[in-house]
This record gives sequence, structure tokens and C-alpha cells, in this order.
Amino acid sequence: MTIQGKVVAITGAGRGIGRATAIYLAARGARVVLGARSETELLDVAKEIERAGGDAALRSTDVTRRTDLESLIRLGRDRFGSVDVIVNNAGIGPISRFDALRVEDWDAMIDVNLRGALYGIAAALPVFAQQGKGHVINVISTAGLKIVPTMGVYAATKNALRTATEALRQEAGAKLRVTEVSPGFIDTSFADSSITDPDVKAMINQQKERLAISPNAIARAIAFAIEQPEDVEIGSVVVRPTAQD
Repeated sequence: MTIQGKVVAITGAGRGIGRATAIYLAARGARVVLGARSETELLDVAKEIERAGGDAALRSTDVTRRTDLESLIRLGRDRFGSVDVIVNNAGIGPISRFDALRVEDWDAMIDVNLRGALYGIAAALPVFAQQGKGHVINVISTAGLKIVPTMGVYAATKNALRTATEALRQEAGAKLRVTEVSPGFIDTSFADSSITDPDVKAMINQQKERLAISPNAIARAIAFAIEQPEDVEIGSVVVRPTAQD
């Protein structure tokens, strides 16, 4: 039951949940492989990890490009000799009402939240098969557990990933572990960085100020799933503020 020495690839690692997870796992002895679109943000995360005595490798990664995910996994193998875990965390949420007809935002959520995670799975599975073990962790959302207005397409992408995660778990056999983690309201820049509808952005930020918990809560949940013995799988974890409906 240890994280020490495990190699963990993380998408969306430049900020929010991804950043918190990378820093927390590195502090527990993991060697982390950081992927996100912003190399500047990745460098900041890697420097913080290395100043604390940890190991980090990074590569600018757009999860909508399959070759970027393949390159991220290859970086982990080249730098550290293996990849034990992939955390498919990258996600966007430009939520809005359907009648706002922000179809480009719908397309972007499908590409990042669903297709991006599938590309991560596709990049990792051949490596896990060669190694004879591995762990897929998909960061989903409580938005898929309680459907509310403005979140229709976002929740749909998350529930599509939830379905794919469960099917993968059933296909996985004894050597591959599969975990879904569903965060609730988390204190990140998620709304400011991805929501394009100003009224919806204001509403979400108000709720965040009232409810949000630290992204470290999700990092701890991910660590809990990773640190279990190899024959123990944590299938699903929901982490949300106690005040959240």
C-alpha cells in the first residue's frame, strides 16, 4: 500500500485538480508526468515539485490530439522506465442553456471531456498490457449524478465517460485497475477559464464562493485509489462539499 516510486501521468496538470494531484502524489514519492496545453503552467508545477525533492517530467499536451497523449505516455517510459497510472483529468465546462445555441462549446466539451479521456486510455492500454499491470483513473463530475439546467451537454460528456469507464472496468481482468472520481464544487479557476456565458459564469462563481472545497480533497481521493494493494480496485469515489445538494 504505497505510492512511492509509481509513475503517474496526469492530464490537465497545469492548474486546479491536476496541479494539486501532481504535487500531492509527488510529495508521497510518485514520479509524475505532467501534461497540459500551457507549458508555462507545467513548468511552474514541475519547479514546485522539484524544489520539494520530487521528480517530474512534462510535455505540452492537447488531449484532443491522440498523438499528444501517445507522446506523454512515451515520455513517462523514456524518463522513468514505466507508466503505472494515467489520470485523465483534463476537462472544460463552457456550460450554458441549450437555447443559447453555443454549439461550438458543445463540440469542445465532447472533444476534451470525452474524446480526450478516450485518447488517454488508448495511449496507456498497450503499455499496461506490456507491463502486465496498470491503473486508469478518470476524473468525471457530480454534474453527471444530479442533472441541472445549463449543464446538459457537460453532464452528458461526463456520463458518457462514466459509461465507458464502467465498461473498461468490466473488460479489464485481474491486472488492470479502473477508477472513476467524481468531484463536486471545487475551488479552481474552472469557471473563469472555460465558461463563455457571462450570466452562467457569475452564477457558478457565486456557488463556488459559497460551497467550494480545496482541490487537495480530490488529490487525496486519487492517492487513496492508487495506494491500494494491486488486487484491490476502488471503482468509484464521489467527493463533494458537505453543503452541496
